[in-house]
Amino acid sequence: MNLQQPNANDATRTTNRSRSVVPMSGLCTRCVDGCRGNCEVFKATFRGRELIYPGPFGEVTAGGDKDYPIDYSHLNIQGYALGAEGLPCGVVGGPDTATFPSVSTETEYGWDINVKMKVPIFTGALGSTEIARKNWEHFAIGAAISGVTLVCGENVCGIDPQLELDSNGKITKAPDMDRRIETYRRYHQGYGEILVQMNVEDTRLGVAEYVSKKHSLDTIELKWGQGAKCIGGEIKVNSLERALELQKRGYIVTPDPSNPINRASFKSGAIKEFERHSRLGFIDEEGFYAEVQRLRNLGFKRITLKTGAYGLRELAMAIKWSSKAKIDLLTIDGAPGGTGMSPWRMMEEWGMPSLYIHAATYEFCKKLTDRGERPPDVAFAGGFSSEDGIFKALALGAPYCKAVCMGRALMIPGMVGKNIANWIEQKNLPKTVSEFGSTPEEIFVCYEEVVDQVGKKEMKNIPLGALGIYSYGQKIMVGLQQLMAGARCFSVPSIKRRELMSLTEECAKVTGIPYLMDAYREEAEAILAG
Repeated sequence: MNLQQPNANDATRTTNRSRSVVPMSGLCTRCVDGCRGNCEVFKATFRGRELIYPGPFGEVTAGGDKDYPIDYSHLNIQGYALGAEGLPCGVVGGPDTATFPSVSTETEYGWDINVKMKVPIFTGALGSTEIARKNWEHFAIGAAISGVTLVCGENVCGIDPQLELDSNGKITKAPDMDRRIETYRRYHQGYGEILVQMNVEDTRLGVAEYVSKKHSLDTIELKWGQGAKCIGGEIKVNSLERALELQKRGYIVTPDPSNPINRASFKSGAIKEFERHSRLGFIDEEGFYAEVQRLRNLGFKRITLKTGAYGLRELAMAIKWSSKAKIDLLTIDGAPGGTGMSPWRMMEEWGMPSLYIHAATYEFCKKLTDRGERPPDVAFAGGFSSEDGIFKALALGAPYCKAVCMGRALMIPGMVGKNIANWIEQKNLPKTVSEFGSTPEEIFVCYEEVVDQVGKKEMKNIPLGALGIYSYGQKIMVGLQQLMAGARCFSVPSIKRRELMSLTEECAKVTGIPYLMDAYREEAEAILAG
């Protein structure tokens, strides 16, 4: 197991001076009086709590880099020399019919009224972080033209500077939420959907009532946990007035901006920013059912649930309660994943890693099935970025896993595309891009595909970040088609657990996927004996 250094990381912009480091503490083996830095202990000496979070806030996303005993790389995908599952009805498999471009990557989720997506991926919750706010047009339009679901995360209304509340503290006007929903809907073409996520403060502010009444959204998402990864600061503000405004709206703001000592520290320049936190959620079974019913009474056709990398008890609660409440999609996040702003050590050391919690998800869902109960459709999240990981997740969780929720991997193309636009305008394209051309038409391989979808006239309104997300989605789709064809699975529902093999016996023990020297051994022995 390759251990990370707990006292220095690029996420916190810290480094060890020495090449020799104590594995457990991360301290340099030889700590010298007079060292000029820059390990976390050194930097925290004068910046304190700021070292809890990755930075600079609003400019980065960060993902934990702890190397767990087993992960998805410990699974390999089976390939077959015969057969074809999932072809359209009446089509007989053969070299001319079972081609990889004929593979369907479409998926759908929902209890009664399903949502279809062109590719079995969707965005993580893009909420109140600055990264999500300033890149929203790229993310939203990119998801819409790609035919996948977009999750508008928590606290969007609560931090809107133009938010208006009535005398009861309920939302009457939320321009940023309006912008986010309308941007996606403008380019939505029947695949995927936009759904809004709620936490404690969102519920208190009346976010569900607002988006139902004004926008007639079909789906809303409940969330267990505060922020990402159990607890997270999520945003920082560098204005005392803004900090006080958010505190007045019901948020936890630290350091307390109403404290005279902290005000003095901010005025002197020692405190440079404040953190806005949401409250921890507290769940109970009957309360969960009551909230689901309340949301249905507001008119929502679908209710989804997002839960984090909690232990087996909370996982069982999420699956069982979602089954009884007829939740349309349960997204199960695993450690470490990535986020806009969560405590760095929490991302490194908290929660069940993805492969473990996803393996348990299959086990628990199957127990319900064996008892004649219907589990909810599920989606897996937690560190996915490529088509092989998506295939493995769908196979590991089959038939319950319908899609993969992707955080940073779907944000990066949006930011890259945006930056390409800026570089073109500045005539400062890096060689990594300019080798393909100097115009969007030359650089983006999928440019004409998007023109065909939206029309030449509308193309001028498509930001290059959205084009980047579309291009990335096409890479995922084609790569997935190839892997699926190799496993003779020509539709997403035809993917089964048998399409995987474990590379280690420990992985086999955790996942229930046979060790590669045992997988298909009975069939092999039967052939040899024939």
